[in-house]
Amino acid sequence: MYAVILAGGGGTRLWPLSRPETPKPFLPLTGDRSLLQIAVDRIVDHGELPLGRDDVTVVTDRRYAGLVREQVPGVGIVAEPMGRNTAAAVTLATLSIDRADDEVMVVLPADQLIAGSSEGTYRAVIAGAAGLATGAFETESPLVTLGIAPTEPSTQYGYLIPDFGRAERIGGLDAYPLEAFEEKPDQARAVALQRQPGVAWNAGIFLWRREAIRAALERHTGLLTLLGPSVGSRTGLEAAYEQLRPTSIDRAVMEGAAASGRVVMAAMDVGWSDLGGWSALLAAVGASGSGRVIPAGTPSEAGPDDLIVERMDGRLAVADGPRAILAPSPTALLAGAATSRSAVEALVERVSSWEDRA
Repeated sequence: MYAVILAGGGGTRLWPLSRPETPKPFLPLTGDRSLLQIAVDRIVDHGELPLGRDDVTVVTDRRYAGLVREQVPGVGIVAEPMGRNTAAAVTLATLSIDRADDEVMVVLPADQLIAGSSEGTYRAVIAGAAGLATGAFETESPLVTLGIAPTEPSTQYGYLIPDFGRAERIGGLDAYPLEAFEEKPDQARAVALQRQPGVAWNAGIFLWRREAIRAALERHTGLLTLLGPSVGSRTGLEAAYEQLRPTSIDRAVMEGAAASGRVVMAAMDVGWSDLGGWSALLAAVGASGSGRVIPAGTPSEAGPDDLIVERMDGRLAVADGPRAILAPSPTALLAGAATSRSAVEALVERVSSWEDRA
């Protein structure tokens, strides 16, 4: 088994904390270590998983390779010329990492939160899912996806829809053939999906044998043909990436593979969050309220119970409402967060301290 951690994305829903120079995975949002460092710590050198640091490769934009080396020394790095979403990242990892074709590759996002009390369960689920990737439901080497048991009818996540009637208990997991992926639904559809047995949020966690994902990429995309000849050539890979349209691995491969009966899913309940925006981050740091990003040059208004996170002369600052907002750079409006000012200030101070050291 080996792990591929995807550390891409601009973190635009967490501006102005995240910036082009330091996207979300490289920031200490929930504690003194960055999300990437936590993601690596969570899976290496634990009894539940046979993974050491040399079994981990981080796929990231070329601009951030230095950050990866600094934050998680000892892991492999696959550097993309530019971000082109997860289909390109997975393809490049599949081509670049020299492991046996029958080994199981675990693909994990760098920027997810798992409750500390559930990390052992998380590792045990991954270990069980690695077994699924070697064969399940009369399918040799299926593609495996792990979902999150929904806690609410969220419209912020995609959903995994299993063939619940064919459920089996395999390797300690409730496993199902996957019928379909469904993109972020409207509220009525989200309510219906949460009520449907076995349905899970799509967490972007995958396991497959290298030979299985290569076959799926060949079947559903032209990515291996496009990128394969360019691996090892900086200019050649850059030219190939320039031709790519950003596409997720879900859309490029997994939807078609599910339709042809090649995908198996299992769900887990591990205190998961994708920290996808300010509201999720506020909850993760124990703060009240909800948050959103106000784009540069867009007028808005903060109320007396609100906080504002902004950059003043390039530095992060926390301000109180009530106040008008019209800034030359993106600003975060945290509605109802005034009573949690200390938690917000601590978050901003952590990020500011890292920026000062950079």
